[in-house]
Amino acid sequence: MTGLAALTGLVLFGALCPSMAAAQSAVGAQATGLHISDGRLLEGNGNDFVMRGVNHAHTWYPGETQSLADVKALGANTVRVVLSDGHRWSENSPEDVAAVVGQCKANRLICVLEVHDTTGYGEDAAAGTLDHAADYWIGLKDVLAGQEDYVVVNIGNEPWGNTDPAGWTRPTVAAVGKLRDAGFQHTIMVDAPNWGQDWQGVMRADARSVYDADPTGNLIFSIHMYSVYDTAQEITDYLNAFVDAGLPILIGEFGGPADQWGDPDEDTMMATAEQLDLGYLAWSWSGNTDPVLDLALDFDPSRLSSWGERIFHGVDGIAQTAEEATVYGGGTPGDTEAPTAPGAPAASAVTDTSVTLTWAASTDDTGVTGYDVVRVTGGAETGVAASRTTTATVTGLTAGTAYTFAVHARDAAGNRSARSATVDVTTDEGGTPGAACSVGYRVVGEWPGGFQGEIAVRNTGTAAISPWTLTFAFADGQTISNMWGGTATQNAGAVSVAPASYTATIPAGSTVTLGFTAGKGAANTAPAAFRLNGSECAKG
Repeated sequence: MTGLAALTGLVLFGALCPSMAAAQSAVGAQATGLHISDGRLLEGNGNDFVMRGVNHAHTWYPGETQSLADVKALGANTVRVVLSDGHRWSENSPEDVAAVVGQCKANRLICVLEVHDTTGYGEDAAAGTLDHAADYWIGLKDVLAGQEDYVVVNIGNEPWGNTDPAGWTRPTVAAVGKLRDAGFQHTIMVDAPNWGQDWQGVMRADARSVYDADPTGNLIFSIHMYSVYDTAQEITDYLNAFVDAGLPILIGEFGGPADQWGDPDEDTMMATAEQLDLGYLAWSWSGNTDPVLDLALDFDPSRLSSWGERIFHGVDGIAQTAEEATVYGGGTPGDTEAPTAPGAPAASAVTDTSVTLTWAASTDDTGVTGYDVVRVTGGAETGVAASRTTTATVTGLTAGTAYTFAVHARDAAGNRSARSATVDVTTDEGGTPGAACSVGYRVVGEWPGGFQGEIAVRNTGTAAISPWTLTFAFADGQTISNMWGGTATQNAGAVSVAPASYTATIPAGSTVTLGFTAGKGAANTAPAAFRLNGSECAKG
C-alpha cells in the first residue's frame, strides 16, 4: 500500500516519445510466456491479457493460503502477492515462494510477485533498495525459471518516497539490468516514485528511457492511484499519456474509500482501465492496519466490505470484466464468435430497492464465462450487475419506479452476445422498510485526547438496504472530527451518519465499514445502541 505523505498536488510533465526500439520488438516477437509487444501485455500464444485482480499481503499473513482460492472464486484473474526480501520483514524463503506460485497456478491465477521492503526509499529510513531486492530475485531464479507463463516480477513496491523522486530512474534501470544480466526473461513490473503515485511526473517523464534500457522490452510500468487521483482529468491524462506513447502500464494498486488526504475517484480509474484495456489490481484483500481498505473483512469472502462489493461486483468490476488467462484454458486465441443471446429475464423477489432476475443460458463455441445485466432506457444501456450464473440481483433501485432490464452473455475471448429480450419491472412502494442489521463497533487506536474508531454495519436481512441512516449516541463527550465511508452530523452526543456514494447500498448479507477519528476525554465508552433506518441493530 502507498505511504501517503505531503501530497500538495499532481504535477505531470514530460513528453513520451512514441517510437519503439527495433531490437526490443525482435526479442519480444521471440518471447515465450507473458511478454510485452506494441505496448500490450500478451500471453505466450499472443493472446492479449488484461489483469483484473487484487493485492494480497502474504508476507504478513502467511497462514491465509485460502485467500487465493477465495479471490479466484470471486472472479479475479490475477493476484499481486506481497513478499519480503528480509531487509525490513522476515524473508520469504524459496520454498515459500514456490508454494505461492503453485497456489496461484492451482487456482488459475496469474501471479505478480513483489518485494515490499523498498516502500518509500529515500524518505522512509527503514526502506530497502532496489538493488537489494534484485539480489533477492536472483536468489529465487531456480524457483522462477520456467514460470514465465504464470509469473510477473514486480521488483520493488513504491521504491521511492517524495524526497528527490528524480533519484528513482537510475536505480530502476540498474535493477532491471541486473535481472536481465542474470538471465531473467520474465515480464518485469516497475512501480513509480512518490510512494507509487508519481505526483511529480518523474516516471511519466522518464518512462521511455527506462523502457528502452531493457534489452528484452518485457517491462511494464505500474502506477498506484490513491487520493492524489481525485479527479477524472488527472486519471485519464496520466493513463492516456502512456497508451498514446505505446508504453505498457497498469494500475498496480488503487483505493476508493476517502482518507485524510482526499477521496480517490475509483469509478474513473476502473472505467478508464476498461476503456483502454489496461489492468488494475485493487488494494487489498484483507488485513490492513486501517481496515477501511479491506476488500474482505477478516479474510472472509462472505463478508465483503462496501469497497469489496465495488471492486468485485460493481460496474467495470472484476466479475464483469475479468477474463481468465488462456494458459489455463480460459479462452481461444482468435475466437471471434459471440455467444447466442440469453433468454428473456424473469423477475422475482421484487422489493422497493431490488429485484432478482433469472434467464435461460446462452451457448457458445468455446464456453460462456459470464453475463452482464443492463438497464435499458430508450436506446441506451447502463450496466447494473454481472454474474457467472443465470441469475443476478439488481440492488440500489428507487421505490415505486419502473425499470427495463436485459442481459448480454460473454465468452472467455471477450465476445459479447446480442441483447436478450427485455423485462419490465416496477419496484414496490413505501421506501426502505425497517432494517434487519447488526453493528460491530471497535476502537482501532487511542492517543491523548483522541482515538480512531470503526463501525461495521451488516445487513442481516434478505433485501438490500438503500438509502440508509445510522444513528447512535456517545456518552462521554466524544466528538467526531473526520469520517470515511459516510458523513456524520453530530448534536451533543447524538450522531447521525449518511452514507457515501460507495456505501449507499448494503446488499443482503453484506457489510459496509465506516471509519472515523474523534476527540475524547478521559473516558471512551462505546455507544450502547445503533439504529439503522430507525430499527435497532443487534450487536455484531
